[in-house]
Amino acid sequence: MSKEQNATVGSVLKKKLVVALLSGFIALGALIGVFGFSGTAFALPLGGIGDFYVKFDELNGKGFQLMPQIGETGESDAEPMIRNKIEEVEITNLHIFKDIKLPNGNWIRINIVADGKTTISGLIQDARLIDADLKFDELAIKQKNTDNYKQNWTQDAANINIKDATLVTDYLFQQVVSLEGTKIYIDKIDEPYIYEMD
Repeated sequence: MSKEQNATVGSVLKKKLVVALLSGFIALGALIGVFGFSGTAFALPLGGIGDFYVKFDELNGKGFQLMPQIGETGESDAEPMIRNKIEEVEITNLHIFKDIKLPNGNWIRINIVADGKTTISGLIQDARLIDADLKFDELAIKQKNTDNYKQNWTQDAANINIKDATLVTDYLFQQVVSLEGTKIYIDKIDEPYIYEMD
């Protein structure tokens, strides 16, 4: 091969490497920006990067509200979702992850794991799937006849307990979040995770 051919091949590979690294770091930066490495983060949204998964052993929340929502995903501008709002939240064993396909066809998974207690104030989450054991205190379901679909049907509860949860999420917002024992790492994976309900 000539020197010109070697230079061209090297240039193409270098561009792919830069694109792969940038896409991975942008997604990682978005996730880290939401939760921080440790301590407390304030008023941070995460959305518009496609599906990501939220798993945890147990969640206890005060001031719960559920309502219909039309939201943006990584593949669509308007998808039906469930919007959860919880005033105060405490979570045990939180794991958030996002799978990303690199330009070379390989997959990586960006993980955020909190082995300790996670506390959140002002949680808003849009989910396309919730698979969990749920318990409510003072549950009220309200139906209204309005032109606003968000107000036609709501579900409120003084307290909520969620156990063994898996959520497919497209938007997440916390007014204040604090995580104990946080680990952030990247795994190389063979294929993206697709959750199937039993």
